[in-house]
Amino acid sequence: MARLQLNQLSKRYGDFFAARDVTLDVADGEFLVLLGPSGCGKTTTLRMIAGFIEPTSGMVRLGDNDVTRLPAWKRNTGLVFQSYALFPHLTVNQNVAFGLEMRKTPKAEADQRVAEALELVRLGHLGDRLPRQLSGGQQQRVALARALVFRPDVLLLDEPLSNLDAKLRQEVRVEIRRLQQALSLTTVMVTHDQEEALTMADRLVVMSEGRVRQVGTQRDLYERPADRFVAGFVGRSSFLEGTLETPERFRTRGGLAVACRGTTTGPAGMALRPERVMVTPEPVAGADNDFPGEVEFVSYLGGLIDLHIRLSPADVVIAQIPNREEGFMPKAGDKVHVGWTVASASVFPGAGEDPDPTDLPPA
Repeated sequence: MARLQLNQLSKRYGDFFAARDVTLDVADGEFLVLLGPSGCGKTTTLRMIAGFIEPTSGMVRLGDNDVTRLPAWKRNTGLVFQSYALFPHLTVNQNVAFGLEMRKTPKAEADQRVAEALELVRLGHLGDRLPRQLSGGQQQRVALARALVFRPDVLLLDEPLSNLDAKLRQEVRVEIRRLQQALSLTTVMVTHDQEEALTMADRLVVMSEGRVRQVGTQRDLYERPADRFVAGFVGRSSFLEGTLETPERFRTRGGLAVACRGTTTGPAGMALRPERVMVTPEPVAGADNDFPGEVEFVSYLGGLIDLHIRLSPADVVIAQIPNREEGFMPKAGDKVHVGWTVASASVFPGAGEDPDPTDLPPA
């Protein structure tokens, strides 16, 4: 394992920056996840770490060594691809051993290391099978064993679970996290899946348009998003657009006067997490803000219910409540009261678009 440092790392194609000034410090044994939408620069960053893409500028440092200009085969990194990239005509043992053979590792040592790697991923009994005889989850674990067999300083995971169904994704991500912790292996993973990122990472890096928007723990990013993009991408938020009349009073486009905690005045947006919005048939007790509204849409999510509630012609919020057999359960058309505390809302300066609540990502 080793510390990984990126300093002002950039990749430019003509006038387009695929990644720009990416600076990160990944500690020994840390699991860091690069999270963002397609085209945000996360995969380009990962491939610059691996040595498959040469940076335009900046530095990649692995342990005590500057590896920025080293080819991929000279870096002690293990990479797991989205598509597994297994040789279909080779057995599991042969697939895992392939890289060792290319490095001319003595056969006795290679056999021992292959056996150890397959035991780590709990596939030691399937070494003689071909990839087509394995499930998707097993194939991904073979790809993981192939990356681990080098005993890499850094493990790199490029969307490793995207080809698996939902149940297998849950199983394999637990397996990857178990191995990473057991080996204290410095790991960088790329994903666009929030649930994967939130459940696997020690820290998250949110990227957009080639840049790092925020780095922190799950709680940091969820409770204290740095900007509108992070608030909208990590978890779910409904936004109210309007103006900060004072640092303590936000006026929505629909005319609602909202108590808040801002830092300036002028055009702004307010982000509300659905689970922090309280919904009652009467005025909300203990809330800093309370407004009457009408339920426009109810979305059944199993253990949770989403309520789309219109507070004014221009203001809609989403509230998420538990699905209970008894108690208050609004339906479309019901009149309700909606409330939240000052601490439950994040306020961001600058004008924004009016989002369509039905376009928010699912829970």
